[in-house]
Amino acid sequence: MEGALAVKTVMVVVVVALCGAVPTTSPSQEELSKAQDYLSQFFSKVGVSAPNTVWRSSLDSFEETLRKMQDFYDLEVTGQLDTNTMDVMNRPRCGFTDVSQYAHFDNRPKWEKTVVTYRIINYTPDLSQGDVDATIAKALQLYSDVIPLDFKQIYSGTADIMIVFKRRDHGDFAPFDGQSGVLAHAFSPGEGHGGDTHFDEDETWTLTSGGANLFLVAAHEFGHALGLAHSQVRTALMYPTYNYVNTEGYKLPDDDIQGVQAIYGIRETSVQPAAEPTVKPLPRPQPRPEPDPEPIPDRCSRDMIFDAATSIHRNLYFFKDGHFWKRSSSWDGITMKSIQSAWPGISQVDAAYEFKKTVIFFEGDHYWGIRGNTVLPGYPKPLSELGFPLHITKVDAAVHVMFTGRTLFFVQNKYWSYNERRRRMDRGYPKLIKTELPGIGNRVDAVFENRGSLYFSSGSRQTEYHYQRRRVIRTLLNNAWMDCD
Repeated sequence: MEGALAVKTVMVVVVVALCGAVPTTSPSQEELSKAQDYLSQFFSKVGVSAPNTVWRSSLDSFEETLRKMQDFYDLEVTGQLDTNTMDVMNRPRCGFTDVSQYAHFDNRPKWEKTVVTYRIINYTPDLSQGDVDATIAKALQLYSDVIPLDFKQIYSGTADIMIVFKRRDHGDFAPFDGQSGVLAHAFSPGEGHGGDTHFDEDETWTLTSGGANLFLVAAHEFGHALGLAHSQVRTALMYPTYNYVNTEGYKLPDDDIQGVQAIYGIRETSVQPAAEPTVKPLPRPQPRPEPDPEPIPDRCSRDMIFDAATSIHRNLYFFKDGHFWKRSSSWDGITMKSIQSAWPGISQVDAAYEFKKTVIFFEGDHYWGIRGNTVLPGYPKPLSELGFPLHITKVDAAVHVMFTGRTLFFVQNKYWSYNERRRRMDRGYPKLIKTELPGIGNRVDAVFENRGSLYFSSGSRQTEYHYQRRRVIRTLLNNAWMDCD
């Protein structure tokens, strides 16, 4: 890479069309011009360092470069513009030059630090701010899982990686080209614009297979921001053209791992616990006034349906309509309070569980970490931080099973298993509640552990359950815990 872009490397993603290998006998002037532009931009240092320079080579050098391009993409090497060659040129892709297998930029630039900051300057209207924050953090985590580098989001000032969504000419001498074609680009590590990552706002950004998947494009661009060039391995994330793959449980492919570890080394632990939040904390819900017009829930009602239940320091807590009942392990009666009086800022608890003296409360699409009556720093966090798909906006129930080291999360008729030690969801989930936990029904409103048994509430009824044997012990009403006559 030469000239002004030697330090700030630009990268992108191109348009997809699949056809048979039918040779183009006589390419039109428009096709020839497009091919020249493509080869100049992606297979020639002249084209990369001076993107507006007119192609200056002879027909022979054009054919030679075309052969290189065909060889790179494992096409029939003819030196002629055929249908397959033009199809590849039309695919959405990254805007940096193409190389063989994993590769690095000239002089192998890298971040000479252990924590790299990033800042999202503006957001695409195609997705919510929370979704963009979570997706960017998830894309960066692909790399922090395998190299000794951590990423920290900041919200003001200049970060190492500045992220923007812009269209057309946006001030970096590499204007975007409208929908499709170039999807995004990034600069290699360095001062100034080094590491900066730009997304084309003319694209439709999604978290699915439609449009341009932000997670896949961002993860590719961040490879450039860390010092990776393109790979010739088709299954590599750093392959130059955009190809959608299922992002559920996506891990960095081996070729990309080898490339980035060749720069930064290997992380000693496979997953680094985040010391600081990598996702911008969502605004705390505004405290609501006490619901004076509404009657306080009657704990002895036979129709009592719990919002959530959990053990906290060996005492049992049952949550309902902004209130909770505490049943003491020493049995000195049942006390009732509003949730806000004990934990200001939290107005409703949808699910709860305790793990190593930390209590996790779920409220809508986020969750809180609590010790005593204090909210821990960095909370609330979005559900995606735990590994939930972004379409999950509420957890119905949760319980930690101590002898397995797993926490079970219930959402509608399915449940997830979360490995607390590795801080990630177990593979193969979610699973159907009815199939895997026979006898407790299709849905769980609340669940807690007590004296070795799990208690699953669905509606006003509750099932005492032997989890290891997957067997129902007995059924009872929720109000059986409320010391009612």
